[in-house]
Amino acid sequence: MIEVENLTRVFRTYKKHPGFWGGVKGLFVRDFEETAAAKDISFTIAEGEFVGFLGPNGAGKTTTLKMLSGLIYPTSGRARVAGYDPTKRENAYRRLFALVLGQKNQLWWDLPAIESFTLLRAIYGLPVDQWKATLDELVDLLGVREKLNVMVRELSLGERMKMELIAALLHRPRVLFLDEPTIGLDVVSQKAVRSFLREYNRKYRVTILLTSHYMADIKELCDRVIVIHKGAKIYDGALARLEHAGGARKKIITFVPADAAAFPETWQSQHGETTRAPDGKFTVRAPGERVVAVSQEILTTGPVADITIEDIPLEDVIAELFSAQA
Repeated sequence: MIEVENLTRVFRTYKKHPGFWGGVKGLFVRDFEETAAAKDISFTIAEGEFVGFLGPNGAGKTTTLKMLSGLIYPTSGRARVAGYDPTKRENAYRRLFALVLGQKNQLWWDLPAIESFTLLRAIYGLPVDQWKATLDELVDLLGVREKLNVMVRELSLGERMKMELIAALLHRPRVLFLDEPTIGLDVVSQKAVRSFLREYNRKYRVTILLTSHYMADIKELCDRVIVIHKGAKIYDGALARLEHAGGARKKIITFVPADAAAFPETWQSQHGETTRAPDGKFTVRAPGERVVAVSQEILTTGPVADITIEDIPLEDVIAELFSAQA
């Protein structure tokens, strides 16, 4: 469904010197800086896949989504979505995908959402019966029927995002690009949006490319992730393999001493990095093969009231991946 080959986008920006004379100098001599927001990115996504697109701020995620949407042109490389070239901006292609930007609105701010939905029906030329059936289904799935006639600016952030999703899906796109759709939402709204996206992907086999800084979104929705850093792809594969690789490298052993005297503040494990919280709880980060040795070391030192062993969080695995590429 999506084919990307050596996609690159370079932005050329003017570097202004400070002060008045810097501005005057810029009238005659200008210094420019080139930044590769996306650099030789290649991947393919099959129909119906739900893929996470990860990277730190400024990595090039949104730039890549905008190139796939035809909003900006690549400097080099090529992309095909459902057989279409996004740079041509053909009407048939624009009816085939939807782009949801979590930090930008497509709905009219001072009108009820239903007015924007009616306008979108006219823009896409949707039959009234089809439009109404789709709208009713989406409204019920997201539980916002009673909010359809409320002005968008009076809706909560979670309600607005649900309306944005409805607007994006009214024309039944085959491809959905989501750029941080849960940003700023509370836990309940995040869960509702994730549940909706999971069900919608399962039911209609929509191909979805999702960017998010919330690892809960990625873990619950995506079996595969693509990770980019400084514009370049550094990982493309199963989320489970990425988690396992991180968990195999390090484990987190947390314990609460039953006898504080046996574990002074300066106590350090010989097998891993040790930290102590103000409440007296110790945390040891150690390689997976040293877990048994660390556990024996702790129990030999003194009695403990509680001890847990966990894989390192996915956020830490991703952070370590970024650090390795720095």
